[in-house]
Amino acid sequence: MSHSTVATLEPLHEDMRRWRRDIHAHPELGFQEARTAALVAERLEALGLQVTRGVGRTGVVGTLRVGGSPRTLGLRADMDALPIAEANAFEHRSRHAGVMHACGHDGHTAMLLGAAHHLARTRRFDGTVHFIFQPAEEGLGGAMAMIEDGLFERFPCEAVFGMHNRPSLPVGQFAVRAGPMMAGGAFFDIHVTGKGAHGARPETGIDATLVAAQIAVSLQSIVARNVAPVDTAVLSVTQIHAGDAYNVIPQTARLAGTVRAFSREVMHTVETAMRRVAEGTAQALGARATLDFRALFAPTVNDAREAEFAAQICTELVGAERVQRNPPLIMASEDFSFMLERVPGCYLNIGNGGVEGSCEVHNPSYDFNDDALPLGAAFFARLVERRLAPA
Repeated sequence: MSHSTVATLEPLHEDMRRWRRDIHAHPELGFQEARTAALVAERLEALGLQVTRGVGRTGVVGTLRVGGSPRTLGLRADMDALPIAEANAFEHRSRHAGVMHACGHDGHTAMLLGAAHHLARTRRFDGTVHFIFQPAEEGLGGAMAMIEDGLFERFPCEAVFGMHNRPSLPVGQFAVRAGPMMAGGAFFDIHVTGKGAHGARPETGIDATLVAAQIAVSLQSIVARNVAPVDTAVLSVTQIHAGDAYNVIPQTARLAGTVRAFSREVMHTVETAMRRVAEGTAQALGARATLDFRALFAPTVNDAREAEFAAQICTELVGAERVQRNPPLIMASEDFSFMLERVPGCYLNIGNGGVEGSCEVHNPSYDFNDDALPLGAAFFARLVERRLAPA
């Protein structure tokens, strides 16, 4: 990591570490990021950027214009935390009970702030950069909230880039993939209505518990028999709720779970089959069932040209041997996908693994690896300097 951009950012390392740990100690859930958004906005304003607050409720956009070129770029980081009780005991552990930065959004925010500092100071580009600090990535619709608030009309971007840490990837490495990268995600509820009865007289009722169990089993045929073998999808029933007493056959039951797929077409196929299976199975057993299917994340699909450009930047920073150009597909979801559906761009991974605290994300013992901060900031900064290089 001897590239000049990384070296230029090294003096900011301690500042980024301090910002990151401050954010980690004061985590905020989606659409509640008032303190984090204020910290971000104040840092950007101190750099002389034009700052717009309240984009998509609690989002922040900082705009930096240099020169007269009409070219534009968007760089995005997420700011929200998760409803998890932190198990760590270090000094910067969460001070908010039941809430923690268990996915590294504190690190993502600090890296993008570091890039903004570098670019505002050096100004070695010609064009406009929009630094997009997004709220509520964790399943609450923060990306769509910003988009519906006119994100790309108010802050036009020729391309948009985002980055997420990966604990299984060593620090100092990147992973970049063209095309589908992360799955789209949906949550579902299936409500079953039967006829309640005494547990000793099942013939007088319609057992919603039995119907729910049969639906849960039948749903497992969908991926195996409705999705093409060359495609990838997963359907998981993660909850079954019914009844409150030992001697009462419940009248209602509810199943819930998640679906993941790498294209909207496959997701639609699964939803259609789920509705048919749930309703048909219930009807066959004398009950009724309704499906509430909520697509929360689109598949994350990188533009081939922008993915190649991002990979070239990574290679400049760390060398080709430290850049995975075709990493495995990821079944988890990311709502940056909605931005990529509107503007070409690329979402990539930066290594976070190999030290204490580098356990998997969404774990109560997780902590972002501060050693990755200068490299992540350098990626964003170098991306701008190359893409918006003066003529």
